[in-house]
Amino acid sequence: MRRSLLSPRSLPAPRRAIRLAPLALPLAMALALPAGLPVAAQAQPRPPARTQGQAAPAPQNMNRIVAVVNGDVVTQSEVASRARLFAMTTGLGASSDLITRLEPQIVRLVIDDRLRLQEMRRRRIVVSDEEVAAALSDIESRNNLPKGGLVAQLRAGGVDTRVLFDQIRVQIGWSRLIRQALGQQAEPTEAEVRERVESHEARVGQPEYQVSEIFVPVDDPARAGEVQRFVNDVVGRLRTGMPFPVAATQFSQSQTALQGGDLGWVRPEELEPEIARLVTQMPVGAISNAVRVPGGYRIIALRQKRETGRDIATLVTLRQAFLPFTSQLDPQNPTEQQRGQLEKAQRVTGGCDAVEAANRAAGNVRPADPGQVRQETLEPPQLRQLVASLSPGRASQPIVTPDGILVIAVCSRESRNLAQYTPEMAKAQILRERVELVSQQQQRNLRRQAQIDMRIQPSAARDG
Repeated sequence: MRRSLLSPRSLPAPRRAIRLAPLALPLAMALALPAGLPVAAQAQPRPPARTQGQAAPAPQNMNRIVAVVNGDVVTQSEVASRARLFAMTTGLGASSDLITRLEPQIVRLVIDDRLRLQEMRRRRIVVSDEEVAAALSDIESRNNLPKGGLVAQLRAGGVDTRVLFDQIRVQIGWSRLIRQALGQQAEPTEAEVRERVESHEARVGQPEYQVSEIFVPVDDPARAGEVQRFVNDVVGRLRTGMPFPVAATQFSQSQTALQGGDLGWVRPEELEPEIARLVTQMPVGAISNAVRVPGGYRIIALRQKRETGRDIATLVTLRQAFLPFTSQLDPQNPTEQQRGQLEKAQRVTGGCDAVEAANRAAGNVRPADPGQVRQETLEPPQLRQLVASLSPGRASQPIVTPDGILVIAVCSRESRNLAQYTPEMAKAQILRERVELVSQQQQRNLRRQAQIDMRIQPSAARDG
């Protein structure tokens, strides 16, 4: 039996084991949560009402007023909670020097969220607790967390859960507000969609780029240097492992922050000239320096390149059964429970139905259906080779990881041109461009019209 646990199907894996698909969060919150944080299995999936948050004890100075925004008070406690949320989602320590340097931008983001919330209230845009709970559940599902797991991680990290709930609430409401502001422009005409599709078809074979962005505005030219120092800090952290979607969600003032900064596939002529020149020269996987553009700074991540209209991919639908260990595996000395889990995994035969049933029997610790995935992008390479070798309807041999055993079955496999540009895609792109423009205009107007009384200067600004 010990030899089986050391079989060639053993793959090194982090605590969340093998990731079968990139995370795709509609609100892009809580991406890439550190795997080592404890998750309370007993946490209940209650709707995140605003009164549910529990914060770590705060010193008396946490009640100090940092700013007054149109009569609403922003306290040091709110700023500190937002900083702790950022520290947790990026894996930084709460006492990190970077967090201290980022404090001016965190203050700015808290103020911007307060302005957006005030405008939502003025326009009577209400986001219910049920909507926030649904978004939170989606985040947990896409991050392979159990129900209530994200709230448990926040509380374990000393983060007031209302910080995340309110951030989600503002993102949902602001998106709704922008749709209202667009009016009839929220629905592109058939002629506009047709023209966009024809323009795309005329460029088949030309290069296009899959890009993510972080946009940080400069509202006051006198503070451009402070903003530049902030974005330079973020660039440095991104290059040392901070997940780009996390940074985009926390700091980007572009509407793409809702998708973790994802701009999708774009052509150079669709980008600002400064960005277009940069993107055409960047290698895939690179993070740009901060780029000064009209209105602020952008950080760009180049994820992929391809020719317009040509991207043949092998798409597979999978089922996975995960049989967890109750303790970390020592390959030289497996426990009885680990041996038992291996024996159960070895009895899984058949196809997707059998694997899904095995996952249910194991407690649905991880979702049985990871969604349709692109075979060429599966990681690690051993997993990609395994999936490629499986015939549809056949379960794999057990895959041993440090915290459990995985069995995979391929349900279907097909080749598809992912670069095919449909009218639905054209419509979505037109709407995204309009939403981005109106969102920036609305935020600038709110800042311009607001009465903001700064009572305490953030530490980084004082020190700078």
